[in-house]
Amino acid sequence: MIKKDFPKVHYYDQDFVDIYNRSWAWVQDYWFKGGSTYKNAFFNHKENTYLDLFETCMSTFFLVYHNMKYPVAPMLDNFYKLQDENGAIRHRYDLESGEPVFTDNNPEGVCPPLLAWVEYNLYHKVGQKKRIKDVMPALEKYYAWLDDNFKDEDSGLYCVPLEATMMTNSPREKMKFAIDFNSQQALNSLYMSALGDILNDKELSFKYKKQYFSLKTRINSLMWNQDDKIYYDLDADLEQVKVKTAASFWPLLAEIPNEARAEDMIELLKDPDVFGTDNPFPSLAADEPAFDKKGNGYCGSVYPYLTFMIIKGLEKFGRYDFARECSIRHMYYILDTFHPDGNKKGTLWEAYSPLSEGPAQMQDESMENKQLFLSYTALSTITLMIENIVGLYISLPRKTVDWIVPTLELMGIEDLCLKRNMITILSNKSGRGWEIRLESEKLYYFTIDILGEKKKTLPIPSGKCSMLIDKL
Repeated sequence: MIKKDFPKVHYYDQDFVDIYNRSWAWVQDYWFKGGSTYKNAFFNHKENTYLDLFETCMSTFFLVYHNMKYPVAPMLDNFYKLQDENGAIRHRYDLESGEPVFTDNNPEGVCPPLLAWVEYNLYHKVGQKKRIKDVMPALEKYYAWLDDNFKDEDSGLYCVPLEATMMTNSPREKMKFAIDFNSQQALNSLYMSALGDILNDKELSFKYKKQYFSLKTRINSLMWNQDDKIYYDLDADLEQVKVKTAASFWPLLAEIPNEARAEDMIELLKDPDVFGTDNPFPSLAADEPAFDKKGNGYCGSVYPYLTFMIIKGLEKFGRYDFARECSIRHMYYILDTFHPDGNKKGTLWEAYSPLSEGPAQMQDESMENKQLFLSYTALSTITLMIENIVGLYISLPRKTVDWIVPTLELMGIEDLCLKRNMITILSNKSGRGWEIRLESEKLYYFTIDILGEKKKTLPIPSGKCSMLIDKL
């Protein structure tokens, strides 16, 4: 019988386990099982009056780990059902009327195009190939709408308002061509091509791979600054707007820089005077004039979704150790408000201070730092916990689990669902040395990478078994 509990993590720091478990309890409070119009949705507030595409996309990255209770596909289908004839999928929709919500600063209601990336991740965590075939027409229409409405024919780059990047008060006033949005559209192309590969549709795959390389070339030739070792926005004259923000790291996730450029960018992430602040990574570099050490929205606050994006970008370039180190440092800052001093009630925040403990402080009156903003923070307390701190990566279609073991400590996962197959993987020290115990209902393939020194792939049979690390 398949259990419907979320996967349990084991870790030598019990505080990390506590905040992981508590996050799932809070998720339950904000899950909405709707009527005929909106089947399922995840909100950050019970009083929400709108569906938000960006928040929905981000929340899928942790909800997939408990997909049987919180099915991700219907959440995304809400937006496909609301898609315009011309292919438009807007940032927000009114919950009652289903009408798009527009603002003066974002009259088309455009937002980061992340749906192909989200669907690819959903496929590997849930494993439904038919779904890719079903949603591809909607994704193609959406891509075409972005091309028709936001692509500049002369430069080949995309032009959207600052609000469409989500970084609303970021000091990027002169920006016309945003590095983050253009990288996100490159990411969109990259995963549209990958979805075409899943469907064995060579024509579809090639079409978007060609779009990807075209956009990648433009970003590399126009937006990279060799002196500053970073990508910048461009103004109306295609001149670089030299403000270093977290937006400059979306190219890592979209695999845009070569290895040498990526190495230079990662050095900026390590530098405490730039992006390597105590709580990684600030939304604005610490050496920028507008940097606010208390946060003030996108003038320096640490937003968990941006930290998540950068850590996933580090993975693309094989920097697993650094990604894990930053995940742990970031988690300790989240833990500070989860276990506050005195009689205060523990909570999670939308944004955190970059240089000190506690939530970010907002000077800008248009900004608010919301409590229990789980669409962002649970990316850290659930997804980074499983994938980067414990170090597990799963693919249901391939029936594989990769475990990058960064340190020999008591840790692992229990009741992880792998395509109707509940598995448990735990490392522990026994009288015979460090041992990995495994339990499974069906056969799967397990790749273990220990401290970057030992790597082995083994078929794991049904039932219980164990392996001694010294014997590998």
